[in-house]
Amino acid sequence: MKPTRLASHLIGSILLSTAVTAHSEGVIESLTGANVNDSQTLKDLGIEVGGWASAGITYASHNGDHRSNAPILFNDRNNEFQLNQTNLFIERAIDSSKNEWQLGGRIDFMFGTDAKRTQAAGLDDQILGSTNNKTFNEYDIAFPQAYLELYAPIGSGLTLKAGHFYTTIGYEVVTSPDNFFYSHAYTMLYAEPFTHSGAMLSYDVNDNVSVYGGAVTGWDNFSDNGGDWSFLGGANLISDDEKTSLAVSIITGENGDDSVDQNTTMYSIVLSHDITDKLHYVFQHDLGITEDGAGAGDDSDWYGINQYLTYDINDQFAAGLRAEWFSDSDGRISGGFGANYYAVSAGVNYSPVSWLKFRPEVRYDWADTNGAGGVYDNGSENDQISVAMDMVLTF
Repeated sequence: MKPTRLASHLIGSILLSTAVTAHSEGVIESLTGANVNDSQTLKDLGIEVGGWASAGITYASHNGDHRSNAPILFNDRNNEFQLNQTNLFIERAIDSSKNEWQLGGRIDFMFGTDAKRTQAAGLDDQILGSTNNKTFNEYDIAFPQAYLELYAPIGSGLTLKAGHFYTTIGYEVVTSPDNFFYSHAYTMLYAEPFTHSGAMLSYDVNDNVSVYGGAVTGWDNFSDNGGDWSFLGGANLISDDEKTSLAVSIITGENGDDSVDQNTTMYSIVLSHDITDKLHYVFQHDLGITEDGAGAGDDSDWYGINQYLTYDINDQFAAGLRAEWFSDSDGRISGGFGANYYAVSAGVNYSPVSWLKFRPEVRYDWADTNGAGGVYDNGSENDQISVAMDMVLTF
């Protein structure tokens, strides 16, 4: 049984488009000629180790002493160098081309300013204590993934994943090498979960359709709130010519305060299309609803639309645009009042060698707060221009 066209295309879609994001070798191998994964022991075990580091700086049109770039997160410090991620992983990947039972898994360890955003309540947020958000001047640690996989040669292949893993919802991801832009869209930051804990089954129906579903303990949660359970599921589809794909995902269930009968449901739709071999388009729509959020009858919703256009100039350069609108009637960003948020980003990816990538970008944000107050510059402005760049180095 060979890998399906669907699996191959979805992997490419996650990496967003280009040879710029595909790393044939890491910096250690490039500089020394040695690769630990070439050892016979790791080959016999089917294990791969690796990682990456990403670091950058952001300058916004405001420059207050607070140095905060909120409500933009991840690159959330203004005019201040950030080591966003130093990520190490060990993985035994499932090979779906082998029609046999297989056991795999993966563990990721992250250190940096992004780590505090990707922790799970009741798990890695407890390692450095209750004041960990201020540890090492906003630096922290996280284990965003630690899971096992069991592959069963049933039909076209059934895979069980159990443990702690990144979400399948949305388009942008936490892992730096797998995004085009340094900064993130509002939907990724506020409308979607980052990680889940639980179990999930996935199945390739045929070369064009795959489905998955399972039970998880809510959003970014391991054991808090009684470990309230939610359903996580979805479907992925790809055209015969592999130029168009559609990913639909949903999560629904209790996700919050045990003292109220709260339910949160959100879905995400991601449509990807290769206009040409070099020009790629992505449309994303998210919608979420919370019932009985702060108490009985206190319902709220949020939704957004993102569009991406990327162009592969050559093997070293790619250019991209992102336009987004996020309706935040829930006050998820402001912490109280609703608003509409808009942003336009333009950027370039430049990879002079296979293991190094630079991602400069210019971004303009503005918010319609209906007179409720400012959003940017510590709550004093309703728009801002930012210039940012990071570099991603793979090991």
